[in-house]
Amino acid sequence: MLSKRAVSSFVSLLVLIVLVFFLSRLTGDPASLYLPVDASEAMRENFREINGLNDPVLVQFGNYLSDLVRLDFGDSLRKARPAMDVVLEAFVWTLWLAAITMVLVVVAAIVVGSIAAFNVGKPFDRIASVFSLIGASAPDFWIAIVGIVLFSVTLGWLPTSGTGTVWHWVLPIAVLFIRPFGLILQIVRGSMINALGSAYVKTARAKGVKSSPIIFVHTLRNAMLPVITVIGDQAAALLNGAVVVESIFGFPGVGKLMIDSILQRDFNVILAAIMVTAIAIFLMNILIDVAYALLDPCIRT
Repeated sequence: MLSKRAVSSFVSLLVLIVLVFFLSRLTGDPASLYLPVDASEAMRENFREINGLNDPVLVQFGNYLSDLVRLDFGDSLRKARPAMDVVLEAFVWTLWLAAITMVLVVVAAIVVGSIAAFNVGKPFDRIASVFSLIGASAPDFWIAIVGIVLFSVTLGWLPTSGTGTVWHWVLPIAVLFIRPFGLILQIVRGSMINALGSAYVKTARAKGVKSSPIIFVHTLRNAMLPVITVIGDQAAALLNGAVVVESIFGFPGVGKLMIDSILQRDFNVILAAIMVTAIAIFLMNILIDVAYALLDPCIRT
């Protein structure tokens, strides 16, 4: 199973590299951005020659692939540093942001969803369902803007951007938290309702087992398989979808780096960022497969 996933992920990565390489070239000539407006044509040609941009696009692609085999991702046009170093510095910020958000989301969604499933139709379940629907439907950019206007501009409680203190992280994490929390909570609730109707749960109740062990010991493990799938999807979405939040809050992650690199035609950084993100998602899929195997013995065999 892992070998099949590795092959499919490798093919997808190759297709993605080809698409991004050629599409990024359509954004224009980097010489127009990095040289003065009155730069002579000789200066422009020299810039292209130094950065390997004067060759035909197919030749550039061949050179890029040959460098890629040697793990040479080229240099950033903006920062005159290895592109991979620039990307990894930004990716660490995105990884921390996504990891902290997902830990909070998973814990909160499992606890709230499990309790809601145990109390179907009661006020707690109704309130949790309403909030999950709102969270799953609300767009990130709108929540981010409202959060800045309310908590930063109007109340002055939180900073609008940056990463200097813990308070700088509150709004980005809160905005990224809402959508996956709503989605995962719905899946946990539905899966737990099905599991709570099982015969072994009825037997445990008949034996006088308390509610907490029934919910979090006997039932939760059997209800986790569909939840893990959604958790994996949402974690990948956080790595891919933090672009808007990072741009709005000026967070120095890989999403903002990709947007800046596209606007400034820093081709090597764009490709390196796509590569790192794709590999991270591939590794995350492997972890999901391992978690499946641990929870379901049938998959292990």
